[in-house]
This record gives sequence, structure tokens and C-alpha cells, in this order.
Amino acid sequence: MARDEKDRRKDKDRRYPVPPGGPSLLAAQPPKTVTPPPRHVYRWDLDKTYLKTEFDTLKQLVRSALEGAEAKQSVPGASALLRELRAGGGARICFISGSPRQMRRVLTKKLKLDGVEFDEFILKPNLRNMLTGRFRAMREQVGYKLPALLAGRAGLPPETRETCFGDDAEADGFIYSLYGDIIAGRVKRRLLEEILERAGTYEDDAQRAVTLAEALPTGEAVSRIFIHLDRRSPTARFDRYGARLVPVFNYFQAAMVMFEDAQLSSPAVVRVALEMVDRYGYTIDALRNSLQDLLRRGRLRRSTARTLAEELTDEKIPSLGALPSARELLISFAARVRQLGDVPSLAMPLEAPIDYLAALEADLPRKGKKRTDIAPPLT
Repeated sequence: MARDEKDRRKDKDRRYPVPPGGPSLLAAQPPKTVTPPPRHVYRWDLDKTYLKTEFDTLKQLVRSALEGAEAKQSVPGASALLRELRAGGGARICFISGSPRQMRRVLTKKLKLDGVEFDEFILKPNLRNMLTGRFRAMREQVGYKLPALLAGRAGLPPETRETCFGDDAEADGFIYSLYGDIIAGRVKRRLLEEILERAGTYEDDAQRAVTLAEALPTGEAVSRIFIHLDRRSPTARFDRYGARLVPVFNYFQAAMVMFEDAQLSSPAVVRVALEMVDRYGYTIDALRNSLQDLLRRGRLRRSTARTLAEELTDEKIPSLGALPSARELLISFAARVRQLGDVPSLAMPLEAPIDYLAALEADLPRKGKKRTDIAPPLT
């Protein structure tokens, strides 16, 4: 009986087929959404760039590995800046860190606690490096970060711009600059191979970097590099990398440069500043000194500071921040900015081809190399 019923249904389908243009199973399925490419990519290091991390000694390394998400501390202003970058729309946020993959859960939890969203999170396969005897790779950064950056660039349109954030503890300024110049076509294969060999990169990692580099379309992708001076390196140390790289003592300075670059609005800069005051104890004088430092180094135009001050009037200030006296604080800050007057500024670093072999010797960490070039903190 069941068989006869099935045959009757088949016969009916043959006699009454679906007419052309009629409904079909294919039409019933929702169309696949095509995600548009990002307007801008922001690549962040983690330790000493986003997180206040100490790992110079074995004791510090162990403590950092065992810390829970709640105990980890962010660099002042970093989480506020990342939230503003995400809120701007069209942003892709990527983290690449030398921390081991086993810390993914606690690190992602920390970012979630800070309200930071991200699209990509790359951690170092140090357990695999240890088990396979690749001990040099556990400390070496060029052979790890450069291929990861190049792989992350694959598939992006040539017009997509990038901003990179790192610190002065290792070689972020060198790696990000090299990455940008590879994409721009200024670093050819032979030079890249020599750089990777001198950096101590394993052969397979070096070959992967070269292969990825040659497959990418050429273009001016990296528009800005920020190096957080966690170790208070003299800013002149980074002059060899040109004006694209800006050393910063704090993220209010980074926010001001991004305001000038039209990457942030004035309310976004204010929210970064308010978090630094409210949560981390920054004073108005400290913010003013940070601004003055940028002007003195020629890293910010006087007109940019003046434009921000003009936005901070009693009539124009929006409802921002959790501070009860936020409005008064902002008006006071604007007044101090207007009082800066003309600040004598140093000449910007010359735009010349980067000597990467010389930079490699100067900036890559070497065992037994002592730090003697430490700048005084901003007060």
C-alpha cells in the first residue's frame, strides 16, 4: 500500500512539473552574504603594546603565564582606542602575539572583559617549537611575525590601508616597517632572503615569507606605525624608519596622530583621554605634556591641537565619560592646549630608503646586549 502511494506521487510530479521561473529548492535557500573587504586593518601586538607584561626574567615569565584574565592589566588608553577604532566602522582588528597558544583562553577573556572585539588572533606555537627542537624559534620574532603578517594581507584589495601597533621591547618597528616596504615593492627577494638569514629565521619559515611576499599585489598598504615606548627608548632610535613610524609614550599621543590622519574623530580622542584620566590617574597636565611632546618632535601640527581645542567648548562638548566633572575637565584641558603657544619643533625624520641590514643589527634583541639608551618619562 505504501509503495502504491509513492508511485502515485511520482506519477503526479511527472504530470505536473514545476513551470519555468517557478519556485525551486535553490530559490528557497537564503542567498550567501558577501562580506565586503575592510576599510582599514589595525594590527596590534599584545604584550607591552596592549597588556602591561613583564617577561625579562623567568620569574616574571611564569607569573605572566599563570595570571588570570582579571589580574592582567591593560596599557592605559589601549582598550578605549581599540573600541573607538571598531566603532568607526569598516575596521578589521587583528592581534599577533609572541605569547604561546596555550594562553588563548585567558587572553581572549581579558579582551572580552575590556570590551574589545577582534577579527583575528594569532599566537606563537611555542609548544610545537619546543617538542620539535626549534628552540631558536621560541625567541626569534622576524621569522614568526613576518610570515603571519604577509599571510594576513593575502586576499585584501591593494587599496586597503593598515595601521600597526607595537612596542620597543623587541623588534616591532623593524618588522612592521619591513612588512610595509615588502608590500610596497621596495624590498626585493634577494634582500629579503639576506635579512631573514641574518635574523636567524629557520629555512622553512624564510621560504614561506618569500613565497607570500612574491604573491601579494604591490601597493602602499601600511600608512602608519605606532611604537609604544614601554622601555622608554629614545625616540631618535626610530628615526631610521622615517615619518611613517611614530614612537609614543601613551595612547593619547597615538589618538592625536590618528585624529590628524582622519582615522579618529575629536569625540573619540576625548573618550580615550577620559579613560586615561578616570581609570588610570592621568592628570590634565600629563595630557598637555604629551601633546607638547608631539609638537616638539614635529609629529603633530600645531593646527591639529588647535582644532581639538576649538571642539572642546561649553557649547560643543557632548555628554562623554563617566566622570561627574567631565565637562569641566575637558574645558580646562582645552584652555591649557590654547596656552601652549608656538612650540619649537625638531625636524621630521628624512624620507630615505631604510637600510634594513643596519637596522637589523641595531634593533633586533641580542643575547647579552645591555640597554643604555633609556629616555626619561613624560611628567
